[in-house]
This record gives sequence, C-alpha cells and structure tokens, in this order.
Amino acid sequence: MTSEILDRSLVLDAVRVTEIAAIAAWKLVGRGDEKEADQAAVDAMRTALNDLDIDGEIVIGEGERDEAPMLYIGEKVGKPSGKHKIDIALDPLEGTTLTAKAMANALAVMAWAPKGTMLNAPDTYMDKIACGPGYPAGVIDLDRTPGENVQALAKAKGVEPSEITVCVLDRPRHTEIIASLRAVGARVYLITDGDVAGVMNTANPETGVDLYLGSGGAPEGVLACAALKCVGGQFQGRLVFRNADEKARAARIGITDFDKKYDLHEMVRADAIFAATGVTKGALLDGVRVEGGFVHTHTLVMNSATRTVREVRMKRPI
Repeated sequence: MTSEILDRSLVLDAVRVTEIAAIAAWKLVGRGDEKEADQAAVDAMRTALNDLDIDGEIVIGEGERDEAPMLYIGEKVGKPSGKHKIDIALDPLEGTTLTAKAMANALAVMAWAPKGTMLNAPDTYMDKIACGPGYPAGVIDLDRTPGENVQALAKAKGVEPSEITVCVLDRPRHTEIIASLRAVGARVYLITDGDVAGVMNTANPETGVDLYLGSGGAPEGVLACAALKCVGGQFQGRLVFRNADEKARAARIGITDFDKKYDLHEMVRADAIFAATGVTKGALLDGVRVEGGFVHTHTLVMNSATRTVREVRMKRPI
C-alpha cells in the first residue's frame, strides 16, 4: 500500500459534493422515474466536482465514454491545473429504484484517493464477500462456500453459526447462496438494492450484520472497499464477465487477469476519503428533508489516513 495521503481539506469538499447530489435526487423521490432521478444526481455531482480545485479522473463511474451524459470511467473533472490529483469512485445515486419508489436506504456516494491508487474496475458484476473489523486476516475467503464462511466467522467470533447474520441482495441469482447460508443456520438479511450500504453494514455493530455475500456491481465493490478501509474490515472480490464484450471492456482499461481475486488493499491501494449522504432515510443515514424553509442533510464522511468517522448534519436555506 502506498503511503500517499490526501489533504484533509478534501474531507469537507467530499461532503459538499454528496450533499448536492443527494438534494438533487431527493427532488425526484417517489416520482417513479429512475432515470430522471439518477440524471439529476449525476448533473449536480458533476457541477460540484468541476467547481473544486482538483485534477480528478473518474475510475469508477456509471459506464464508459459512449454512455455519457453519465459520469463515465475516464472522465476528467475539476481543473487540469487543480491542486489535488485524485482518483474518484462515485455513485451519484445508489438506489435509483429506492428513490423512484420512495423506499429506504438511497444514498449519494463518493470516494477518492491519490491518483493511480484505485482499481479501475469495469462496469460489470463482481462476486463479493466482506466482514467488519476485529477478525484475524483470512477469516473469510471468496473461494469457500457460503456455509463454510459462516462457520469460520462464527468460530472467530466465539458464537454458533445461528448467531451470524448475513446480508444478501434479494436476487434470483443468489438462491443457492441463501440456501447454503440457511443450511448452517445463519440468519439471512435480504436487501432490495444498495450493496455499498450492505457492505458498510458489516462494520457497524448497530446493524447486527456480520457478513456480506453475493454478486453486484464492480463499481460498488470499489466504493465499499474505500469505506471499509476507513473503519477496518475485510473484503474480497472477483470480476464476473457474462460475455466477450464485457471482457473486452475490461481489457481496454488494463484488466488482464480475468480470474483474479482482489482484496481490499488491492482495490484501494492508498488512504482514501469516503462520503455518503442519505437521499431517503435508512439504516445508516437520515434522508434529505425540508422543514421551516430549510433543507436538512445527513452525511457520513470517513478518512482512512486519520481513521476518523464523522456524521455531518447540514441545514441551509432553500
């Protein structure tokens, strides 16, 4: 891992960017239009980033250049002469469906690290496993069965497998994973969307989640790693390619080993800053709300260099 550290002033800049994106998305909560909500968050986040004194490149975004006007992989933001040269991972609206349906846990999420230190992951799926801090290295392994991972984690925690809770995205592709978990007696906590928040839940004792398992977006995997890097925990991921086109997209951004198993520190190789602002109220954060002529936001911002975790509540006139 490189010893490069980002300037602490960027912490508040990160908060401002995710706040602005969350407020823009919130205006579309419950309107039933996922694309419009996502676009509003994208446009707001791009404008906010371009106002900063950074020379930034998006390494985790919402697709490739031909998919603009999304914030695409390889897009430059900020200013060419910007003081801070950084890699940026972002999801302007994690939980587009949650937002469109006014459901809980939608977030605006972003992470950044020194230039050249984040995995430039393609917009494909990734098999993931994650747990929170306090366990010996290697306690979880992507190459074990879900049941074996539960048993290993239970042993390390000093409890029975029946006392382990595993967060899994509620998708048909996870039927076998869920069956394996329940076969050893584990509790399965199913979520409809938002696997960055799902991974982050493993590091928060208040959620009761011990383990995260399943496949989801590779970009969200890198974002989750940046968050875990700030608070401790373990993560492994392996890219999943459904066709030759996805492998070609990966090759274009420098991925050569299609079967590689990445750990947290390979995906985010330097200290990182992570910020998430709630769009709708959820387990981690309150959502945006308007009251008495003011807009209120709730943001979680973390810096792995200082191991600080801050909750920021902002109130500003509409």
